[in-house]
Amino acid sequence: MKPITRRILQAVLYEAVAIAVVGPLLSLAFDEPASSTLGLAVVMSTVALAWNYVFNALFERWETRQTTKGRSLARRLAHGIGFEGGLVVMLIPVMSVWLHITPLQAFLANLGLLAFFFFYAIGFTWVFDRVFGLPASAQAHQPPETEGSCP
Repeated sequence: MKPITRRILQAVLYEAVAIAVVGPLLSLAFDEPASSTLGLAVVMSTVALAWNYVFNALFERWETRQTTKGRSLARRLAHGIGFEGGLVVMLIPVMSVWLHITPLQAFLANLGLLAFFFFYAIGFTWVFDRVFGLPASAQAHQPPETEGSCP
């Protein structure tokens, strides 16, 4: 599968499954109609996708100006904290208004969602890789065959 096709398929399936799971969970947790919380899940997914694009563009712009190149653990942690922190800040008012809850309750709900998505992302990518195979970047490279070499 071509890398761009794989990325698009993975993103679409990831968000579709997340919406299908998170919508009903929010309905149960906040005693709201599933139709309402599914709508909220779609909005949250859209915000997350847009924020992912914007945040990564900003992060990479910042990263190009750094004298130290590469992605150390500290830089990866900064990336993760920055992305998730920004997403939580954007989703608190959305959840608060949509679910008729306080900002503190929305913040706590976001912490629960962060925990869920941590494990969901690991599980989803494992299943995705099992179904569709590993991307070329993760496959063991076979040395090219040369003329006259023995198997």
